[in-house]
Amino acid sequence: MTAAAAITRLTGVDAVQVTAAGGSAAEVFRARLADGRQVVAKSAAAGSSVAEAAGLSWLAAADAVPIPAVLGHDQTWLVLDWVPPGEPTPAAAERFGRELAALHASGATAFGCPPPGGPADAWIGAAPMRNEPHDDWPEFFATQRLEPYLRTADLPDPRPVRAVCERIAEYAGPPEPPARLHGDLWSGNVLWGADGVHLIDPAAHGGHRESDLAMLALFGCPHLDRILGAYQEVAPLAQGWRDRVPLHQLFPLLVHVVLFGGSYGQRTVAAAQAVRGRPPSG
Repeated sequence: MTAAAAITRLTGVDAVQVTAAGGSAAEVFRARLADGRQVVAKSAAAGSSVAEAAGLSWLAAADAVPIPAVLGHDQTWLVLDWVPPGEPTPAAAERFGRELAALHASGATAFGCPPPGGPADAWIGAAPMRNEPHDDWPEFFATQRLEPYLRTADLPDPRPVRAVCERIAEYAGPPEPPARLHGDLWSGNVLWGADGVHLIDPAAHGGHRESDLAMLALFGCPHLDRILGAYQEVAPLAQGWRDRVPLHQLFPLLVHVVLFGGSYGQRTVAAAQAVRGRPPSG
């Protein structure tokens, strides 16, 4: 099915102008509808659009960070409102920090829980991601986020990551309730719109709020210090959170090793060594 046909079917309005807009894990198109609205359509692996649509709806239900509205989806296609672009300003960054704190505080029923209506077998980018509810964050993170990728990741030395999994409770920091996570919060999924930040392309689930913040730092994000400062004003982080950044970055790094290889293997081992090279937190 063409993008125009899929958009017309899912929105009920003719797509009169459709252009390719790139994409890596999915084909992305921008379109204008006959009623004048502009939309974005994505075509990806079977089932991933269902998980993404459920995640977007769950994040939007928190009424915290702006989320593009889901206009329609099926097993392959997802159609969203188009967000007019803007610039990353310090003021927008501070607002985003406060909104992200509110999103996390809206909570989840368990660590690893999928969004309501979302499948247990979901995706992070082009990689599969299993969502199974857990009461304990360290066990969830080790068994559902690190170990599945560690089994297939081509690492120069997997032993440091295995050692982190074995002793993860010692490195996890103080217990926290499950947060409502975006789940793939690298800078490319932070869309600086004309009216502030919008979040796109989630791998949403219940998790630890430090995971989203650590991923923001992984590849850099404009005005990150402003974002974190505003976040802390609303919801202060537990002591030692900066030391735990490498722990939370292990998951996205392992995903990148599996998908892309290259230097990500060395970065993953270095992050695991950083976790083990400091005194366990409590």
